[in-house]
Amino acid sequence: MKPVLGVLALLLLAIGSVWLRGCHSSRPPIHLNPNMDRQPQYLPQRESRFFANGSVDQPRVPGTLARGRLREDESYTAGKSFWSGYLQQVPFAVTDDVVDRGHQRFDIFCAPCHGTAGNGVSPLTLRTGLTTANLLEPKFAAYRPGKLFEVITKGSGLMPGYRESIGVDDRWMIVAYLDRLQQSASAGDGGHRP
Repeated sequence: MKPVLGVLALLLLAIGSVWLRGCHSSRPPIHLNPNMDRQPQYLPQRESRFFANGSVDQPRVPGTLARGRLREDESYTAGKSFWSGYLQQVPFAVTDDVVDRGHQRFDIFCAPCHGTAGNGVSPLTLRTGLTTANLLEPKFAAYRPGKLFEVITKGSGLMPGYRESIGVDDRWMIVAYLDRLQQSASAGDGGHRP
């Protein structure tokens, strides 16, 4: 008789937990660590007793720029020059470390859509049936590094721009890796590059 009561009690407990799960309550949920849900924050242009000048908005330190916002060489940050057009090569020495870093960034940001081989066979293609660019095609292999950099920066078609997500150096490293990937693919097709 006791095993039947135990099974009956477990059954009632299971039914009760499922039934209670769907009930609505006017009380707020219990949070074991509420400081992550309710963080104190200041609204812009408000008063603050914390800062000496009594304002939330603090003036910039004279002569400083936000990190990553200095644009001394526009061709380096845009991929092209006003006078000569798209850059014909990556604007720094392409070492194995540079290509490795570009490979890492490519796998993180580009491979979900273009595939790890850059051939357009990717998780996105397999799950949705959407086709993405095969970066090994002659059309894309003919792009100069500056053009590839601009596409990564601004996006193209359905591809979003990665200006805010990927730093300038990392975008150039992706271009260096992609160049090496395209070279190895064209070497498999007779060793010539379009």
